[in-house]
Amino acid sequence: MAQGTPPRKRVVIVGGGFGGLAVARALRHTRAWVMLIDRSNHHLFQPLLYQVATSVLSPGQIGWPIREMFKRQPNATVVMGEVTGVDKERRRVFVTSLDRRDVPVEYDYLVMATGVRHSYFGHPEFERFAPGLKTLADAVAIRNRILTAFEQAEAEEDPTRHRDLLTFVFVGAGPTGVELAAALAVMIRSTLKSEFRRIDPRSARIILVDMADRVLGAFSSILSAAALLRLQSLGVEVMLGHGAEQIDESGIVVDGQRIAARTVIWTAGVEPSPAGRWLATETDRAGRVRVETDLTVPGSLDTITRAARALGKRLTIRISDVKVG
Repeated sequence: MAQGTPPRKRVVIVGGGFGGLAVARALRHTRAWVMLIDRSNHHLFQPLLYQVATSVLSPGQIGWPIREMFKRQPNATVVMGEVTGVDKERRRVFVTSLDRRDVPVEYDYLVMATGVRHSYFGHPEFERFAPGLKTLADAVAIRNRILTAFEQAEAEEDPTRHRDLLTFVFVGAGPTGVELAAALAVMIRSTLKSEFRRIDPRSARIILVDMADRVLGAFSSILSAAALLRLQSLGVEVMLGHGAEQIDESGIVVDGQRIAARTVIWTAGVEPSPAGRWLATETDRAGRVRVETDLTVPGSLDTITRAARALGKRLTIRISDVKVG
């Protein structure tokens, strides 16, 4: 290092989603040393996960190797591992990888872009029977589960069991639930209808359940009404105003009524990562970290969360010899 040249700042980014990638790329022409840590070795375009789950797309069409993205960025290092904690006082995160646990990684600046995970609203026991959709592995598992249900029905000698095998319940009528239910209905009508001999795939029952009084509750009432009409035209049964009371290997209970179903998929909600607990900072009721207008954590100018991608803002970091603007 030349005399008088300040040391390179270490920027650790936790999460390889849209936000994490945007920050790492923005630092490509700086003197910062960038480490991006993610549990997977690929970046995922989550909005199209439902198309993998319904066999429209293959996994490789919505997932890209993170290392490939940064192979021409010399100041960036990619680590496949899971962050299990943060030591703010010593400025380090703890990373567990395939062969090591809780390895400390030091930083000068920390960017938390960890995203969300499934929320079962106080019923963790539901997860065993109703998987969610957040990763490529989830999408492939759901795809296999759906296709296997049709194969089992085709092979089943007892026709009274076909109904249970061919009943698909989606819990949650937000974008994911609506997209999955509609895509499955289209797949049955267009692709599967002529591929089986002993069963009629069109006899499958698709049910969409939500506690709200309309589908796509976060959207305008006009779009919600249009989505409902489209779902009904595809033969999807929409049950609103009631949530899942019980889920087990044989089905689901909604409003006191048991629905026999071998396939139940959870699309109801999400919760933030444990970042707020790791940082020991103020969070809202949902567990999301409260941040300043520049996205820094209050009292921790070296910690940035959310990465600002949602609002299309430019993230600005001034770290003596590191400037992005």
